[in-house]
Amino acid sequence: MQCESCHAEFGSDLYACPECGAPVLQTIAGFESTKEIQRKMKHMHDEYGDELILDRKKFISLIHDYIPEYEKERRLLIRCYKVGILRLMYKEGYKQGGNKEIGTMKAKSLLLSDLFLSEAAAEFVVACFTYMLGWPFEAKLRVPERDPNEPEEEEDEKKRPMPLFIDEKPLYPSSAARYRLFANVTIPEGYTKIEAFSFDGFGFLRTLRLPSTLLAIGDYAFSSCKRLKGVELPDMMKIIKQGAFSNCESLSVIKIPKGILEIEDNTFQFCRSLETVEIPPTVGSIGAAAFTGCENLKNLFLPDSIKFIDTDAFSYCPELVIHCYENSYVHKYCMTNGIDYETVSTGEDLKKKRV
Repeated sequence: MQCESCHAEFGSDLYACPECGAPVLQTIAGFESTKEIQRKMKHMHDEYGDELILDRKKFISLIHDYIPEYEKERRLLIRCYKVGILRLMYKEGYKQGGNKEIGTMKAKSLLLSDLFLSEAAAEFVVACFTYMLGWPFEAKLRVPERDPNEPEEEEDEKKRPMPLFIDEKPLYPSSAARYRLFANVTIPEGYTKIEAFSFDGFGFLRTLRLPSTLLAIGDYAFSSCKRLKGVELPDMMKIIKQGAFSNCESLSVIKIPKGILEIEDNTFQFCRSLETVEIPPTVGSIGAAAFTGCENLKNLFLPDSIKFIDTDAFSYCPELVIHCYENSYVHKYCMTNGIDYETVSTGEDLKKKRV
């Protein structure tokens, strides 16, 4: 490989030039255009300087001019710029006592936790912003350099997965109103969020099919759908807001997707028929009255990832037995709040005692 700044030659496994310290162009898995975009963004920064980092209109206008042919990647970069990722990196790296590595780490963490980007998408954004600023960045998902003598495989760009954003295509209550008298509802693909109260009180709703693109369900979105018996939540789901399924009296089974970090207040309150709930090891907390009044909930397997449960999360659940790991937070919570429990030793299969 050759450094773009000083033209020194070095091995393909480095992410910074050993001679001048300049960052090395990298291709991130799933983003074959990374190098070209890095070059153009660096040229943009060289031409207009640091002022464009803090000038929103200027940055967005210039990035449209510099990478017009990469529509999907440009949209991703602009979205991340708008939420302040580049500014955060810049301020963290250049403030007194600042650290560029910490700025890079914080940026990637926010992309993953707040914008819910995939690991590859987050690394692509960070790789482009750091190269533009002249910072080295060691990407975990860097694609190894190809042998120049090997023919390149063509990739159908339409098949390349691109990240979705929660607010990209919301379903509003006004649009949901068309389903008010339907018993069986299928929400079309493409929707990323169901807004608050969209299906609240839809008394005819019995079955519900959600799109695989769905990332978030808003506050009380399906509350008081008293005939709703079951719903399969998409694997991509990241957020279920408070009261989303409260008072769904016929709901009997629910499986929480692995991306969910929190079961918020009142989420399944008074779901009187609820018997089975699968909670993944990504969930860290269970809010107030989350399962209050779930009279038929008998066995609940709570993972070691849970570090907070509100005191009345399981009030009025007379049949409930919580299965948990010995000496875990959940175990101590059950003992403190007088909830029946069964434990297994750390490292064992939590569900081996399934009743």
